[in-house]
Amino acid sequence: MVIEIDDKSGFCFGVVRAIGLAEEALRQGTVYSLGDIVHNEMEVKRLGALGMETVGHDSLGRLGAGSTVLVRAHGEPPGVFDRARAEGYRVVDATCPVVANLQGIVRRAYRDMKQAGGQVVILGKKGHAEVVGLAGQVGGDVIVVENMDDLGAVDFERPVYLLSQTTQSLSLFEEISREIKHLAADPGAVTVHDTICRQVANREPHLGGFARRFDVVLFVSGRKSSNGKVLYGVCRGANPRTYLVEDCGDLRAEWFAGAGSVGIGGATAPPRGLREPGARKAGAGGISPCGRDGSGRTAVTPARNTVTGGAGNNHEKTPCPGHRVRGEIKLKIWILRNTYCDRCVI
Repeated sequence: MVIEIDDKSGFCFGVVRAIGLAEEALRQGTVYSLGDIVHNEMEVKRLGALGMETVGHDSLGRLGAGSTVLVRAHGEPPGVFDRARAEGYRVVDATCPVVANLQGIVRRAYRDMKQAGGQVVILGKKGHAEVVGLAGQVGGDVIVVENMDDLGAVDFERPVYLLSQTTQSLSLFEEISREIKHLAADPGAVTVHDTICRQVANREPHLGGFARRFDVVLFVSGRKSSNGKVLYGVCRGANPRTYLVEDCGDLRAEWFAGAGSVGIGGATAPPRGLREPGARKAGAGGISPCGRDGSGRTAVTPARNTVTGGAGNNHEKTPCPGHRVRGEIKLKIWILRNTYCDRCVI
């Protein structure tokens, strides 16, 4: 069986930056993250072991003076920054630069629409942290739509400025924009500003092609990840035998019945180590450049399914072919989640 990892999967720039800022701040002591720093349970646990605590907004005011509070890549409304600083907290702003730029676009769009008697419409998931932060730039005076059914909230007699959450589907955004122009009393008064992050959008056609190449596809993503849901849908649309997995415990032997090839991809915020080049083909024996401690190698040999190095595993037994295949797939997921060190290139 050939098992290939999509080398275009991995942490997006905004997440890499946020984690780097968190790790730097953690050298000084406990860091309180307003919500999960990333929709990835394993990474949250790893940072938790270093001293990061995930807290809600209701904790502001209850933390000790001088505490370090991290604003994650999704961003926050200005009021959150104001309150945290008023409480005497040190604020680490890990807002993704793409999101921060979009926040500025929302403020300018709102100003223009106020002057024109129009409205700002944002395609996004209601209640999502990024969308809350975007709406909060203008006191929540925007219309958030998730799908075509939500367009009933838009007044098509007035000008419209359409924007998008950075991790939305490009095809859905284009569909929504066409419908708004179609329904608008004056299509010329509709401004469409595509603000979808291209690290997400550009992966949609790639993932479709990737998924079609294999008998079975495993899509590694946190279940709370918005971009994970979008990209999983792309894979599932291209290959019905696509399965969402968060860790090895999700794997089911029946998924691989009769399969000769398995593709493993992920969202823009799956676990680190996803891009280890030697881990792409388990059928030929995958080699990872380093173990979790940065000193070893992680390998699987198809004949004996032996795992050595990394986390210190060393299993010298020869399984039946069925167990060997499942073991190889589990090793690939293990590599995705656990094989990284300071020398790894993400």
